[in-house]
Amino acid sequence: QVQLVESGGGSVHTGGSLRLSCAASGSTFSSLHMAWFRQAPGKEREGVACIYTSGGTMYADSVKGRFTISRDNVKNTVYLQMNSLEPEDTDIYYCAADRNVAGRWYLAQHYNYWGQGTQVTVSS
Repeated sequence: QVQLVESGGGSVHTGGSLRLSCAASGSTFSSLHMAWFRQAPGKEREGVACIYTSGGTMYADSVKGRFTISRDNVKNTVYLQMNSLEPEDTDIYYCAADRNVAGRWYLAQHYNYWGQGTQVTVSS
């Protein structure tokens, strides 16, 4: 099993920045594809960004140019640097992992491991 723990959420004003962290344990981190999802009340969980074991990345159109996903295979941690935050980015953000991810990385069903979530609030 894989355990994921998110941190770094908080509240900022429009245009501000936050960096989310997700620490992984219980598996070989370098073998895991990692992703960030977000979910608002009553909404489906949506993919924000993905970073593959190869280092390749994918982003939702809504965050391209503003968010950057990265991984540190020494610290077994994946990050989501969020810049130019907008009120629409307000959500609970979840870290996800799996050893196999299908082409549609942005679908939550492809990930077997999830963190507890961290709240991000962006006020106007």
